[in-house]
Amino acid sequence: MQITIMGAGAWGTAMALAAARHPGGHAVTLHARDAVQAKALRKQRQNARYLPGISLPDSLEISSAPLASLLTSSSDCGLWVIATPMAGLRAVLTAMSEVSVPVAWLCKGLESGTGLMPHEVQAEVAPNLMAGVLSGPSFALEVALQQPTALVAASVHACVRHALVQAFHGPSLRVYANNDIVGVEVGGAVKNVLAIATGLCDGLGLGLNARAALITRGLAEMTRLGLALRAQGDTFMGLSGLGDLVLTATGDLSRNRKVGLLLAQGQSLDQAVTSLGHVAEGVYSARTVLQRARALGVDMPITEAVVALLDARLSAREAVLALMGRDPKGEFA
Repeated sequence: MQITIMGAGAWGTAMALAAARHPGGHAVTLHARDAVQAKALRKQRQNARYLPGISLPDSLEISSAPLASLLTSSSDCGLWVIATPMAGLRAVLTAMSEVSVPVAWLCKGLESGTGLMPHEVQAEVAPNLMAGVLSGPSFALEVALQQPTALVAASVHACVRHALVQAFHGPSLRVYANNDIVGVEVGGAVKNVLAIATGLCDGLGLGLNARAALITRGLAEMTRLGLALRAQGDTFMGLSGLGDLVLTATGDLSRNRKVGLLLAQGQSLDQAVTSLGHVAEGVYSARTVLQRARALGVDMPITEAVVALLDARLSAREAVLALMGRDPKGEFA
């Protein structure tokens, strides 16, 4: 299969490595928007900024051609994978609106301003695409190192699910198919917000009991929002729900958890984000998640506290006190 991955950040590079190493012998192109970065990738045969020390196979082609030119010259491509942050998805999908083969995105979050999920953005700007999402509990570094990982390919189109499985399912990477794109995208967006909260909890030294409570109640929030958006409940007990939440909330490689840790140490949001050097999607999607929840009348107190913290309306300890001071209620009320 010929596969083109657009976006040469950590995750795009890791998935390009997974596809290029696949025993199926895929022809893989990694597209970098920045010509200078593409030149460095070709010369060094590694992504020194995002995945230093991990060699790029000689078979992996690197491109920095303008997107319009790439779309024209890659007429034989069997799968397009968009590895941009959420903020770049609309523009790329708009440019790809006439593509006739499967398209998938890797980003997790809701669009700033509109509060739309990725598939809703696609429905607005490229409604005829056969498209879906590849998501689940995964750190780019571990995928690049070929450590065991499981992902979920979600789409209403069976051909998209099949293409993603064919492209990436291999010895170190399992890909499960799911037709519930709403649930998979809700899980991917909300877990980043909850990871900030868990990082805050750990940074304040509140203990493992508090962490377990936060993750469990966070899963309840995620599920309530998903069901209100007509997702399937089972999805939230799967890879993109519970799986991704546990990984992102507890893993030391989690950028969103790191934001919470830094805020607990007294850093400002700007300082925390600057120190990362990477995008932490939870910072940008927290407000849109809350906006979507309020519009649906869904109660999300942990998300409320995270947004108040990010907006500097509450300190780290005040955010915790706000959660602990809520009135008692039934666990499943």
